[in-house]
Amino acid sequence: MHHTAPAPIAALLAGYRPRTPVEISDVERISRLVAAGDPWSRELPLHVTASALVVHPPTRRVLLRWHVRMGAWLQIGGHGDPGEQDPVEVVLREGREETHLDDLVCWPDATVRQVVVLPVPAGPHEPAHEHADLRFVLATGTPERARPEKPAAELRWLSLPEAHALTTEPNLREFLVRVEELLDQ
Repeated sequence: MHHTAPAPIAALLAGYRPRTPVEISDVERISRLVAAGDPWSRELPLHVTASALVVHPPTRRVLLRWHVRMGAWLQIGGHGDPGEQDPVEVVLREGREETHLDDLVCWPDATVRQVVVLPVPAGPHEPAHEHADLRFVLATGTPERARPEKPAAELRWLSLPEAHALTTEPNLREFLVRVEELLDQ
C-alpha cells in the first residue's frame, strides 16, 4: 500500500453536505473505504480519485476534456500517485498535467463540491471497477494557455449552456449546475 494516512479525505468529507440520496450513499461508501485502509489503492474494486471543473470566472466558461476511454467530454482529474494523500494536491497536479495551465487554484476555495461513485469499464490492463470521485472547482486566469496533454485528449472552453449540451453524463450535468451556482454568487 502506498498511501497510509487518509486523514485529508476524512476531513474533507466531514464538512461535506450531500445534496441527493444517491450522494448520501456515495459519501457513506467512501467513508467506509477511508476507514478500511488505503482508499487510493488501484488494486481495490472501489478507489478514490479527484477531479475538477476548470473555470475562467470572468468569462463564466468551463474547460472540458475528451476522455477517449469513456467516450465522453468530462472534467479533468484522476488517480493519486504513490505517496499522494491529499485530494486537493492530486487534482491540482492532474489539472496541470492535463491542461498545461500552471496557475490553477481551487476556486473559490478548496471545498469538495460533489461526491460521485462512478463505474469504470474494463480496459486493456485492468478489470471493470469504480471510482470514488471527489470533485472540486479550479480556476485559471490564463485560459488561452490551455493545451492538451496528448492529441487525443482534446480540450474545449465552453459556456455553461454549451457544456450542458455537450455533456452526456448526468452526474457531470449536476456538477455544472453547482458550478453555475458558484459563478452566480
